[in-house]
Amino acid sequence: MTITITPAANERMRHFLAGTPTAAGVRFGVKRTGCSGFAYVVDLAESIGEGDQVVDVDGLPLIVNDKSLALVEGTVIDFQRQGLNASFVFHNPNATGECGCGESFTVS
Repeated sequence: MTITITPAANERMRHFLAGTPTAAGVRFGVKRTGCSGFAYVVDLAESIGEGDQVVDVDGLPLIVNDKSLALVEGTVIDFQRQGLNASFVFHNPNATGECGCGESFTVS
C-alpha cells in the first residue's frame, strides 16, 4: 500500500496522536456519502480491528480498512491552511470526479 503524507499533514496527525496517547494510530479511509459517492475519513483509531491494515508512513501508524484500501491507494494527504480555515486535502489518483463543494469524490 502506498499512501504519502506531507510534512504538514504528518505534523497535524502527530499533534492529534500526542493528545490521545492510547490511540493505536490514525485511521484513514472512506465512507459512502455526499453527492459524489465517497467521502474521506481521518480520525484517531482507538484500536486495530479485523480487516485493518497498519502502515508506517514516516513513523506515523496509519490504519486503513480493507474496504477502503483500493479507493485510497496512491493518495497523497496534505494539510493546508487558508485564512481562518484549515483542513486535510487529498490528492487521490483513483478519483475520477469530485463534487463542487470538494467534500466527496467518485471512482469509476
